[in-house]
Amino acid sequence: MIIEMRTYQLKQHAVQPFEERFGAALPARLELSPLAAFWHTEVGVLNQVIHVWPYADLNERGRIRAEAIARGIWPPNTAEFVLDQKSEILLPAPFSPPLEPRKLGGIYEIRRYTLAPGQIPTIIERWSRFIDGRVKLSPLVGVWYTELGALNNWIHIWAYKDEGERQRIRAEAVARGVWPPRGEPPLTFVRQETTLVVPAAFSPLN
Repeated sequence: MIIEMRTYQLKQHAVQPFEERFGAALPARLELSPLAAFWHTEVGVLNQVIHVWPYADLNERGRIRAEAIARGIWPPNTAEFVLDQKSEILLPAPFSPPLEPRKLGGIYEIRRYTLAPGQIPTIIERWSRFIDGRVKLSPLVGVWYTELGALNNWIHIWAYKDEGERQRIRAEAVARGVWPPRGEPPLTFVRQETTLVVPAAFSPLN
């Protein structure tokens, strides 16, 4: 299983019309493969939309995308709203839950860590020892690392009812000592970023 995460930077005030056109075109596209999630940013870089597509492998992705274009059903008529586009291919960590439709909360937090080269195996091992305690506090949507795109990125997404619940749960996790994962040697984080996003009405993760 691979995940394609597509991030589009939109013009100011373009999120709503982009989502409307995307949603109108989506039923025909879903005949070929499922959409996992669609969000727009609330906190972080504004005017971004993020959509996530699962595929069996790169060959299936290429075949489905080519068929969608050949049928004339995709991409949706949204080019006028888009300033920049980024696509990343992600691989799931061993403990990442199935990426399937779920109603989890009002906001989602996308956390992206850029690690020093060679540290993905270490963070997988370390998180494996702590993740069970953390997911008892709030739902984990998924954990992936980049295969194509900016390398050595560790991306994890968490669901919350609202920003207040997020703050409370994160404080509780620290107080209980269940999170963040600890261990030696320390990991080297080149960069850490967080974004709060909200789902579109048609997002399977809602």
